[in-house]
Amino acid sequence: VQLVESGGGLVQAGGSLRLSCAASGFTFVDYVIVWFRQAPGKEREGVSCIRVPDGRTTYADSVKGRFTISTDNAKNTVYLEMNNLEPEDTAVYYCAADRDFTLSYSDYAICLRYEYYYWGQGTQVTVSS
Repeated sequence: VQLVESGGGLVQAGGSLRLSCAASGFTFVDYVIVWFRQAPGKEREGVSCIRVPDGRTTYADSVKGRFTISTDNAKNTVYLEMNNLEPEDTAVYYCAADRDFTLSYSDYAICLRYEYYYWGQGTQVTVSS
């Protein structure tokens, strides 16, 4: 199993980036994929997740209206479109995956806090003011 993130970089505040997470080695359509981020000295934050079987998504309040998660199932890839970026978005962004677990919980937002099994190596996003 492999998750490979790409698309990070340096951007000015107000700019946009699109992160990609290319997955291999598992049945993509059976999984939940999440984007986490971690800034220096801060706790890891679940940013957005998507349940690949039906495309259901959720977002952290800090990114609602600015970030969009999507998949290309033919390419086994998850994207995170990030618009109107702020310096506070600066972090290493990781994608993670696990077989769909969300039906076992009443709160779908668990997908932003779950302990995922598979992880990528991360990609740095830096937003300058």
